[in-house]
Amino acid sequence: MSAYVPVDDSPDTINTEDEGTLDEVPEMQPIPKHASQKHSVSAQSMPRRSVPQKKLSKYGVAKDMPELEKHHAPDDRYSFLEQGRDIESVNIPHKYTEKEKEALGAFESLDYLPSHSDIFKKWVKRQRVSSLNLDVWFMMALIGFSVGVVGFLLHQVIEEIADLKWETTEKFLHDGKYAIASLFAFGYSLAFVLFSAFICVYIRPETAGSGIPEITGFLNGTNVRHIFNIRTMIVKFLSCVTAVGSGLPVGPEGPMIHLGALVGAGLSQFKSESLRFRFNFFEKFRTTEARRNFVSAGAAAGVASAFGAPVGGLLFSMEEVSSFWTTTLSWQIFFCCMVSTFTTDLFNSAFQSFSYTGSFGQFKTNRYILFQIDKGIDVNILMFIPTAVIGLIGGVLGALFTILCLKMTRIRLRLLSKIERVWVQKIVKLFEPAVILIIVTAFSLYIPSVFTCTEFTCIQGDTGSAVKGCFNDTRNPLHVESEVASYTCPNEKEYKLNNNTWMTNRTYNEVATLLFGDLERAVKRLFSRDTHLEFSYASLFTVLPFYFLMICWASGTAVACGTLVPMLLIGSLYGRIIGITMTSMFGIHSEDYGYWAWLDPGAFALIGAASFFGGVTRLTLAVTVIMMELTNDVQVLLPVMVSVMVAKWVGDLVTHPVYHAQMEVKCIPFLDQDPKVSVGGKLVNLENYSARDVMASPVITIQTKELVQVLSNLLLNTTHGGFPVVMKGNGDEEYFYGLITRLELTVLLMHENLFVTLDEESLGDNDQEESQWLDFDQLNIQKLHDPQAATDMLNKYLLDSNYRDLAINLKPYINQSALSIPGKFSLYRTYIIFRTLGLRHLVVVDNKNHITGIITRKDLMGFNMEEKLEAAQERMLRMRRVGRIEMRNLASIANTSDPI
Repeated sequence: MSAYVPVDDSPDTINTEDEGTLDEVPEMQPIPKHASQKHSVSAQSMPRRSVPQKKLSKYGVAKDMPELEKHHAPDDRYSFLEQGRDIESVNIPHKYTEKEKEALGAFESLDYLPSHSDIFKKWVKRQRVSSLNLDVWFMMALIGFSVGVVGFLLHQVIEEIADLKWETTEKFLHDGKYAIASLFAFGYSLAFVLFSAFICVYIRPETAGSGIPEITGFLNGTNVRHIFNIRTMIVKFLSCVTAVGSGLPVGPEGPMIHLGALVGAGLSQFKSESLRFRFNFFEKFRTTEARRNFVSAGAAAGVASAFGAPVGGLLFSMEEVSSFWTTTLSWQIFFCCMVSTFTTDLFNSAFQSFSYTGSFGQFKTNRYILFQIDKGIDVNILMFIPTAVIGLIGGVLGALFTILCLKMTRIRLRLLSKIERVWVQKIVKLFEPAVILIIVTAFSLYIPSVFTCTEFTCIQGDTGSAVKGCFNDTRNPLHVESEVASYTCPNEKEYKLNNNTWMTNRTYNEVATLLFGDLERAVKRLFSRDTHLEFSYASLFTVLPFYFLMICWASGTAVACGTLVPMLLIGSLYGRIIGITMTSMFGIHSEDYGYWAWLDPGAFALIGAASFFGGVTRLTLAVTVIMMELTNDVQVLLPVMVSVMVAKWVGDLVTHPVYHAQMEVKCIPFLDQDPKVSVGGKLVNLENYSARDVMASPVITIQTKELVQVLSNLLLNTTHGGFPVVMKGNGDEEYFYGLITRLELTVLLMHENLFVTLDEESLGDNDQEESQWLDFDQLNIQKLHDPQAATDMLNKYLLDSNYRDLAINLKPYINQSALSIPGKFSLYRTYIIFRTLGLRHLVVVDNKNHITGIITRKDLMGFNMEEKLEAAQERMLRMRRVGRIEMRNLASIANTSDPI
């Protein structure tokens, strides 16, 4: 683990709303009339401020973040059930308030591919080329191994904390020491959960939650603040193990995905600004493309380690997290997931509770497969009827779960925004998870006492009736598991053999069986086969609504937590209820009873878990494969697939997928795979619209050789993330040449040795020698080391007359492979190109290669396209009306004129 070196590269104040446009440029000089500048404005025409008021951030932008309390919008006037906010089908783009749109613009976009400049091509020549790419495979193996170790440690620590709590509490209860049991359970839990919330709130607030929305946003092309940092990793790990271990109704799988992405981002770079070291190993991986590929691999390895599901991890990353995918990357990530799962299983085989078991390398089933199913069932065609019902319930409850989570998040942010003092806000965030844990612990301790003790029950003979006090029958597999919670019930273990039946006077508490221990243990009990009589309606209907509400509430608190295993618990509860309903209607049948053997509540619990998982996340391939790898029950593959598909279809009618909805609440810009845009309340085909309908215009352009003062003024007085570069042709016409980003310009201006005097020879066609170029590594950065020094330097250039006639040659640093499209280009194909290639800017040109506009990420978001297309449609209608009026006037004149 010592080799792990994450890098902090998170933006604070980049604005993508107007990257390269003129939305915020005041008092522009008159635009030249010639054709080449009809839709573009030279940076030299911008007004210059003698004393610039803005200061560059460490990401090179002179704009502050919007004043939002974690993206709470004070101008939110939407009703509770407003369509397009939290209740919205997948065909309805999300509605944002004006303040939320400002928050969207505060995130920096990222190019998937690095800038294809002369210095980049020079840097590429130095890199070793291998047909086998052994260095890539080695890095994938290293990431997989590291994530596997992190996953092993995470689960071991959680098990230690949770087992100590419940074993000690049960011991006090059996001894009749109820007061001591209560004090211990509450005190123990509160100590851990307060520590978990404290480090999140006061050290790294960005670690709260699962981290999946932030990782998804990053891999989609948005840079999110502080998600890849060594401090983030430490806080995420500690907060997760203490929150889950304390008994909070959350899971570790979501944070494990974030931790995997952290390992992938940091380990592949072999440098860290936080720890202040930089090794020269694997320089070729320090590009945006390589880094994001390794982040995808790390996230997939996190799923593989958490669930023991290497194929599920690959599919989860491909279906949910990653936006850019290739066949080669699939093989590499599959290898990474395989190594991660192998590493976690290898350590689990040798250690339990950090004690060496002496079975190193023996992958035992109960440790190798999380929810091992010992006995399968034969699937019957009649089984698909209740399976479809379970899928329907999964879609409805999954959508309700998403809506409640979002509403609770908005209410929480609204209440916090009303607290003026920051320290009071932090205190509230600190104690909120503690309040939830007190409620959950009290429910777990005291609610089981309301229920009577349940006798062990089994079926006597092949088809006999249920017998009380029966531990197990040698002729019938139906039984009650021995590892149930007795709570305060008598637990003597006196067995006697009576007609081939083991009799016992033991009893157990059904609700305590579900509540005592971690959530994984409850899921295992619900999945168990041949346990038709272990749980009743009363216990299941008591636990289901309570956990449903508590998981919704707890998932948005200020601790590192996920909801994947809690989602399995909710689904398995209502799936088990459907299974018991089926046995009540058609009788109790064991696996030996032929045609009706499929009536097993444990099988329906598994199908229910898959349906709720799919209803919340809307994943199909990943959920199906993960459920198979979790349980090793391939026989119910078809019913699981049916339930997941039905749940997805139903959920899509009501809400967006939960992680996409969370990105919308957090105002993280995201481009979905398929654009859905409605104009006038009707879905439209974007093939009927063109790029010019959504582009931003006019555009600020710069020359290939530009004045230092012009560039300084541009950086201090605009917020654009990048600028198209033009080259003059015949006369005054300017043609699109390439693109250069704000951060690259800022770094270039920090090197005065690059400046040349303003004369014909220095600004002619003779470029600088290659030896004078800055190296690609100097421009391949995510932030400025000293923003204040950069600001002072730019101010100096503006105010000092000595720099008036100095210029800089930008040619070696311009992205020469920046894409451009004609204005008539299909809007749908524009969207596909932009998202598929992971672009940050897309320049729009006319048929003479003159710049007419520019398209950025925000321009292609659903709400923005709807606004612009509605405006375009109104313009077309006005033109048609004007045309019809003119035609009528002409006809009227023709009818009233005298004949010739």
